[in-house]
Amino acid sequence: MSKGLDRSLLIVVVLLATFGVLILYSAEQIDAPIKASGIWTRQLVWLSVGIVAAAITYRTSFRILDWAAPWIYGLSLMLLVLTIVGFGSGGTGTASSTSSWLTIGGVRLGQPVELAKLATILMLARWLTARREAPTTLKGLMPPIGIALLPALLVLKQPDLGSAMVFAGILFVMLFWAGVAPSLMLLAVSPVISLFLAWSTTLWSIWMVILFVLLLVIRPFIVESILVFLANSAMGVMAFVIWNRLGDRGRDRITSFLDPEADRLTTGYQAVQSKMAIGSGGWFGSGFTQGPLKRTGLIPEHWTDFVFSVVGEELGFVGVVVALGLFFAFLLILVRIARRASDPYASLVVFGLVGLVLTHLFENIGMTISLMPITGIPLPFFSYGGSFLLALFLGLGLAFRAAAEGRAASYVD
Repeated sequence: MSKGLDRSLLIVVVLLATFGVLILYSAEQIDAPIKASGIWTRQLVWLSVGIVAAAITYRTSFRILDWAAPWIYGLSLMLLVLTIVGFGSGGTGTASSTSSWLTIGGVRLGQPVELAKLATILMLARWLTARREAPTTLKGLMPPIGIALLPALLVLKQPDLGSAMVFAGILFVMLFWAGVAPSLMLLAVSPVISLFLAWSTTLWSIWMVILFVLLLVIRPFIVESILVFLANSAMGVMAFVIWNRLGDRGRDRITSFLDPEADRLTTGYQAVQSKMAIGSGGWFGSGFTQGPLKRTGLIPEHWTDFVFSVVGEELGFVGVVVALGLFFAFLLILVRIARRASDPYASLVVFGLVGLVLTHLFENIGMTISLMPITGIPLPFFSYGGSFLLALFLGLGLAFRAAAEGRAASYVD
């Protein structure tokens, strides 16, 4: 294996991690009482632990990971089960109402869902590379869908909608990289689309017409077409059942997403304050550590779920562009590493990491500007917290390993 780390990936990771720590330092500079005193120093500790974890996975062969994937996946499922049978407790921010933290004897050990995300990537890569060709029918997609669906359902039971959505992002990004036709993936995900659109009778009706036309154009097997249409119809009915079982907090999140201004002092408060903070930043922001809404404590959970609002308020449009530019470069480098990987398994694992990070970015930044429902999902490198940061660096170690092996293979050629 070629010696040395991938320089471009190393530089971008260092820049993102440094940017994140600086924003957390600013998040702590507040005039109102704060629950997260010392967060930036504790984040530095977690970064140190993450670097050690990345060093370990960097030295781990992909062949070993391929063999161990079912065991890691099984362990992650067992830990998820523990969180919903009495060993789970709430987190911070919008995740305070979940049982996502594994807690034994009053000691919070971490969030198993972060391990489950990596384990699902390893397991999906194992299944997809074991087949010579990508699935070409909906029936052929059932096993990989099942691999991602099982942990997602356990996470929904906590309940943690945001993390459950990450498994869907990982699944479809990896299926795309494995060569599955986009039209087939669209049919597979159509029941989920139907479920979300069912909150509006008009939108759901339009979607069902579009789906009918798609089935005529794509022309899957007749039985599959019937099952897809019935599944979408069932999701339209299930939406009402799910709505009744969500509880007041869950329903409030959906209504505040659809119309945050309807009750800006209660259910829509977080979304309204976040957009105000980002919008008030203008071109260059109010200055590092000087965000008025942040300093008065009016941005909720500004060190975890809404940390991106601090970037917008204090650094303005320029700071947001720099942050998004670094994330874009980070994802492009991972894609390049996946493309040049020496074997299909390593390539799929790295691209699965792309799906994980991309989904986190889309969900977290989306909810700060009311494009996504508010969920307890961290922003990579920026949000305070150890579990996700540790899992992210475990994945980065694998990406560095894949890059090194890819260079070694190119030298041999």
